[in-house]
Amino acid sequence: MPAFTQSTRPVLVARNVAKAYAGRPVLRGISFELRAGERLALVGPSGSGKTTLLNCLGGVDRPDSGHIGLHGESIEAMSPDALARLRRTRVGTIFQFFHLLPTLTAAENIEFPLQLRGEPAATRADRVRELLARVGISGRADALPSQLSGGEMQRVAIARALANRPDLLLADEPTGNLDSANGANILALLRELSDETGTALVLVTHSAEATRICHRAIHLRDGHVVREETLSGRSE
Repeated sequence: MPAFTQSTRPVLVARNVAKAYAGRPVLRGISFELRAGERLALVGPSGSGKTTLLNCLGGVDRPDSGHIGLHGESIEAMSPDALARLRRTRVGTIFQFFHLLPTLTAAENIEFPLQLRGEPAATRADRVRELLARVGISGRADALPSQLSGGEMQRVAIARALANRPDLLLADEPTGNLDSANGANILALLRELSDETGTALVLVTHSAEATRICHRAIHLRDGHVVREETLSGRSE
């Protein structure tokens, strides 16, 4: 799959997305498009709506109004079962605190979404080996999360998120719990994998370093888009 180009069709479309909690507006008419291989940073202070928007994009939460489309399918109109299938198969998510299953090894954590999808054992084993090698932790396949460093756990989390070859990857402060060296390595890995696979990436971050790996940044404040910025998509 080629890296991001402006000519590719949108993978993700958001139109006038709005959301409120207990009558308090959190998102106020957010609109943007995202293409295959494109990386978008959502930037803003705490409470600006970044994580709420990410949850709506991934089908974890529903907008009160507006449209979110993934390859032409309307997420906001899906049934709960359809949303669950979408999250299992077409959307991968990476969290700040990894969210690995503590009783499963690194390899088993990566394999888990493939099991949920019903993939044959041989297919699962091949995919897990491929991903472990690509994220650079083949030698840690049998380690439990408690035996891994923070950087290693995030590499497992990235591999797990990519296991089903999703169209869209959502990352919520993926370097927020890592030191600067491990954070830089994870950002480089995300950039490389997005380029290689053509997976679109939405990255919630407070980090200037993380923002720089993206092609665009949307700056949010109080649920509004206050500025959009075009970036190189490469770290300095």
